[in-house]
Amino acid sequence: MIPRDILKKVRQIEIRTNREVTDVLGGQYHSVFKGRGMEFEEVREYLPGDEVRSIDWNVTARFGHPFIKKFKEERELTVMLVVDVSASGQFGSGQQSKHELAAELAAVLAFSAIRNNDKVGVILFTDQIEKYIAPQKGRRHVLRVVREILAFQPASRGTNIGAALDYLNHVQRRRAVAFVLSDFQDTGFDKQLRLASRRHDLIAFGLSDPREEELPAVGLVELRDAETGQRALVDTFDAEVRALFTRQARARQAQWQEICRTAGVDHVEIRTGTDYLPSLVKFFRSRGQRR
Repeated sequence: MIPRDILKKVRQIEIRTNREVTDVLGGQYHSVFKGRGMEFEEVREYLPGDEVRSIDWNVTARFGHPFIKKFKEERELTVMLVVDVSASGQFGSGQQSKHELAAELAAVLAFSAIRNNDKVGVILFTDQIEKYIAPQKGRRHVLRVVREILAFQPASRGTNIGAALDYLNHVQRRRAVAFVLSDFQDTGFDKQLRLASRRHDLIAFGLSDPREEELPAVGLVELRDAETGQRALVDTFDAEVRALFTRQARARQAQWQEICRTAGVDHVEIRTGTDYLPSLVKFFRSRGQRR
């Protein structure tokens, strides 16, 4: 039985993200993520203004006047959402955790996909593969995806991004658009990221919280690593301690972004408690311009 608060949250996310997909993102998803190619549709008579390179010379010779080949885009794509559900995702200094942000972003991407008649599949991972949902179409399927991300109780607490990417390549043989939603609190996944980016159109969404970069000066605070359980007593009145905390956080952020750049993977940084739409729109536009 799914808790009522989860169902309510799913409904709120559906309403909000559907509006954003309709009003803001519009056809940007379609223009950015192309199908697998062009497939032949028909032959028809040449009309003034048609592309000369499209003339079918065999049919033209047979009938004595020009005909052209008409093609249509082979549109259908498979979109894979590779979602980190490790313990660090439960953190959120405001009203929204990283885990909830991942669910909302997944909804936006999934609703954009089904609006274009694409399939959506999901891999939930920690330091192991927690759940796989095969790609399907339709609103009901997307709502199930959002519900699973929000309500899922993982068996493990750690993070292994490399294993998740290996699994993506294993279950998705054909080329897909794959969104990795994680706080990227992991190392050693460089090789798997490169391999996955060669096979799929891979995009990384780095989720973070403002308190992970900056400590407030509130005195002695016990910090606990959500994934390892390690604890440390920190004097936040000490300016050097706060500065070191910020430097280390920014170094971790720079590290995963550099790994993405080296692998040729587009990456977007999104924080909890902020409007993520400008970041999404900027990403779609910049990617569309490059194409």
